[in-house]
Amino acid sequence: MPPSDRPLPFPFSRSILDQSPPPRMTRPLQPAVLGPVASAALLGTRTSDETPDVWVYRYVHPDTGWRLSIATCAAPGSGRLSLGGFRIATPERTDTAGFDSDREATALAVGMEEKVAWSRRLGIAGPLVARDISSIAGGKCVLHPTADARVGQVHDRALLDFGIECLHDAESRGGFRITTGQDLGHGVLSDGVTTSLDYLHARFAGCVVSDTSQPTGQGNYHVLAAMLRGVDVDVARATIGLIGCGNVGTRVLSRLLQRGTSIRALDASESRRGEIAAMGIPVYAPGEKADLLRSELDAVVVNAAGGSLDMHSLAMIGVNDRLRVICGSENLAMPDERAGAELLRQTRKAYAPTELGGMMGYLTAAEEYLARVEGVPFDIATLIAAAAQLEAPVVAAMRLLRDHDFTTSFEHSLKAVCQST
Repeated sequence: MPPSDRPLPFPFSRSILDQSPPPRMTRPLQPAVLGPVASAALLGTRTSDETPDVWVYRYVHPDTGWRLSIATCAAPGSGRLSLGGFRIATPERTDTAGFDSDREATALAVGMEEKVAWSRRLGIAGPLVARDISSIAGGKCVLHPTADARVGQVHDRALLDFGIECLHDAESRGGFRITTGQDLGHGVLSDGVTTSLDYLHARFAGCVVSDTSQPTGQGNYHVLAAMLRGVDVDVARATIGLIGCGNVGTRVLSRLLQRGTSIRALDASESRRGEIAAMGIPVYAPGEKADLLRSELDAVVVNAAGGSLDMHSLAMIGVNDRLRVICGSENLAMPDERAGAELLRQTRKAYAPTELGGMMGYLTAAEEYLARVEGVPFDIATLIAAAAQLEAPVVAAMRLLRDHDFTTSFEHSLKAVCQST
């Protein structure tokens, strides 16, 4: 087992990192550790020759059965910084047939590694991340709770204490560093005062609290506007369908309202649909997604909890002649992204990988963490400004895709643009 104070490839402040862990459980943690072969088997058809190696540290609480899967592309003993949110899996995910926290965390870690790869290709990052980008790897933490331990319920603090102890153990056992940011499942704890992110932040140095939805929403908007511009459509004159209007989707909605864009929105929350309808925006419930996708749209932006682009939805998008662009930052938006992206290409639709639209969130969490450990100010405005740098290469990729008559995908066109600059 690597020592916890092993040298790392970039500086760390010991006063920040040497925090006391929470009180330990009476029985020691004994995680199951899955290597790359086992984690690849979890992904099944999602794997390809380009899929990175993933290690999974699975912790199960001996009394409650709470299960935390910490997946990372940082090899054991590498000292790398593993980036990815701390997700408390929502009922929409845990109630899905076949849900498995190991599989979910592994797939999300691969997606995070793709975000890292996009920021490297495009040269977009905050100043500290740009300096240390070679030392950063994708990762994800997925916690599967019981109903009485979700945030706001009676055992929520005990659940988070379990998660914190696991985070400390995984760092020590695996010889890598963990940084987590905003993700699904968080909110105000049962004390009615403390937020779950603040609770984690106070007890584990790697849990950061900046609102990553701000730069992520900006990244979404710039990708969308640039894709439309690449096919000579002004976003101000477009009609956009938003699927998911949570933290990120609401940021996109606000930017579009500023431009005077026509918007139609779908969200799972009845109260949020009411708020959006009060703005004069047509709203749709999840069961009405087909109606949204059949309507006159220029683009669809997905930012829901996952699975928005199922095969039926993709088929409906394919036959909507006006709809040209699909983007967003939703994790695990498709059951099989390669097959889904190919279906969209064949129907002459441009699909931006959601890792591209979502990379500003990971960059924000990493920048905040590195600023904290170095004792320098963190300015989220630098990430909001960096998001605007997405527009130029995305416009170029769309025009290349159009010039090649969709014989290749938007993703490959963007990679070609990156290689030529």
